[in-house]
Amino acid sequence: MEALRVSPVHSLGFPSRLDKTQFGKLFCSSFNPMPSSFFSFDQRNAVSKSKLFTAISSSVSTELADPFQPGLETQNPDGKFDWYAHWYPIMPVCDLDKRRPHAKKVMGLDVVVWWDRNESAWKVFDDSCPHRLAPLSEGRIDQWGRLQCVYHGWCFNGSGDCKFIPQAPPDGPPVHTSKKACVSVYPSTVQNGIVWFWPNTDSQYKDIILKQKPPYIAEIDDPSFTKLMGNRDIPYGYEVLIENLMDPAHVPYAHYGLMRTPQQKKNKADREGGVPLEMAVEKFHPNGFTGRREPGINKFFAPCVFYSSLPLGSTNQDNGAASSTGTEKELTVQKRMVLVFICAPVSPGKSRLIWTFPRNFAIWIDKIVPRWMFHVGQNLILDSDLYLLHVEERKIMDVGPAQWQKACFVPTKSDVSVIAFRKWLNKYAGGQVDWKGKFSGALPPTPPREQLMDRYWTHVVNCSSCNGAYKGLNILEVVLQVVSIALLGVVAATRQSITSMVAKTAMVSIALLCFAASKWLSHFIHKVFHYHDYDHAFR
Repeated sequence: MEALRVSPVHSLGFPSRLDKTQFGKLFCSSFNPMPSSFFSFDQRNAVSKSKLFTAISSSVSTELADPFQPGLETQNPDGKFDWYAHWYPIMPVCDLDKRRPHAKKVMGLDVVVWWDRNESAWKVFDDSCPHRLAPLSEGRIDQWGRLQCVYHGWCFNGSGDCKFIPQAPPDGPPVHTSKKACVSVYPSTVQNGIVWFWPNTDSQYKDIILKQKPPYIAEIDDPSFTKLMGNRDIPYGYEVLIENLMDPAHVPYAHYGLMRTPQQKKNKADREGGVPLEMAVEKFHPNGFTGRREPGINKFFAPCVFYSSLPLGSTNQDNGAASSTGTEKELTVQKRMVLVFICAPVSPGKSRLIWTFPRNFAIWIDKIVPRWMFHVGQNLILDSDLYLLHVEERKIMDVGPAQWQKACFVPTKSDVSVIAFRKWLNKYAGGQVDWKGKFSGALPPTPPREQLMDRYWTHVVNCSSCNGAYKGLNILEVVLQVVSIALLGVVAATRQSITSMVAKTAMVSIALLCFAASKWLSHFIHKVFHYHDYDHAFR
């Protein structure tokens, strides 16, 4: 269906009047491909360099401001990366319903996210009632704004204290005040429109937000930039997700026909137009690494954030300032697009991706186009290499993650960021996510392809915009069918003498059109919100 072959212009919401060169820069990196320079860290440890990571020329400008403001070192005493001394993203606020609790899993931890209207804050609890360990995420928020477990009605305030046990006699001992009746509370905060939590309920971390904050992306909060967000649960692990986002070379091939890439007019070796890439990694240490691929910069802030800033030329913007002659001045502003990918480890073989692509031009598009329409193209891009990466992860596990560099042949500079990530993972982070013994290490079995690439349970139910569109389009489908049947019924019940043949023909025609439209809409709904396969052989 051609409606689903969304070009990058429509899928990401950019004006079609950009020239081809700008399109290449925008969309070669609009989802998976990233240029290769990252953010600068405060380096208290000596910077280690590898001959695999070619330092770029000192003549390259580094004036772009660092969007990350880490507050303290988050390493073990031996200098290793501590997986449980960092903030982790849960969900964008725009996709959380304040009327109900939400079940999420991050770092193997089952948590419940809910809105405490008494404190006007999002809270993150252990998803387990202290009474009989029922999931609190299946509960409700009662009329007093407390989180209620629907198994036996126990109620908890935003601090995790039990405020009511229906089964306890009012004149008996206040058993609800016992520490055993309290729910474990994770430190949480909202930054850049995303709920983050600290994966440790120990009381010493209660005020961790005063010492350390999640990575801050200035462009997301800048009103001159757009900031539409999306999220999706991914059926492959965190490690494969991160390295795929750092790899620009796969875009012309894995996403062929979906994303525009720069094309060589001369010496074009194949249809897709893959070319050698000049990439470099500059700084490398326990909190991540930085790199560069002209014209943009990339930054990996361990463990979750991958950031890329792309300058795209200049545009004229009216700043509203009046000159001495009474005319308004016009400023030339640098066009910029920022690609932000926030990746959360969920469990072995599963991860969650939150994405946003702030830009400071064509902002009006995001104001008139519903968010779900952008997600149509973005989900198709994710689907186009989803099966490849799911299988690839299993092959990596077969040889062992520690043997990645021996098993994989990566001789070109286009793989330099992927190599840097694997080196960081092995050198500082233990070679893989530290699940603290919660899992055996085995990956879950591969489900049927349609289930593996399902969009409904991995995205639609978690996206307020897509969920609303899904419900609305389903209602429209039913309405079209009802209208079709009703018109045919009217034609069948009406006598020839009352209704002319012309009127009957018109009603039958409208009935057939409504029926055909309902069938097309059913197909569209399935393709967009449930399952859309991507067959590379026929692209």
